[in-house]
Amino acid sequence: MDKEKTFGELKFTAVRDVFLQNEDGTPSTQLKKRIYDLKCSLHGGIIPVSVPPEVPLREFPYNAVVELVNPVADTVSRKTYVKAEDIVLKNKGNQNAGSPQNHTPQGQPKK
Repeated sequence: MDKEKTFGELKFTAVRDVFLQNEDGTPSTQLKKRIYDLKCSLHGGIIPVSVPPEVPLREFPYNAVVELVNPVADTVSRKTYVKAEDIVLKNKGNQNAGSPQNHTPQGQPKK
């Protein structure tokens, strides 16, 4: 897949954790996946990108230009779903950068 032709420039906006559910429907503490919300220049909006739970949390500054490692895109009912092996700063190769920002756990119990 040609990432530039498929997505254009991708900019980080936020990341959230998605947890597995217990049998009783409550969220567990086991991470299911991380969803990175990225501004996509070719799609004109935000695309969610799912990364496996074993990949360490990548924390990027807001609007940092990032790229996907081995992305796979599916379109279902005009909505694009993207999975990737990892997400990295563009032209940096493989390390995260910046301070923790915009990291929102999803599926955590409310207090």
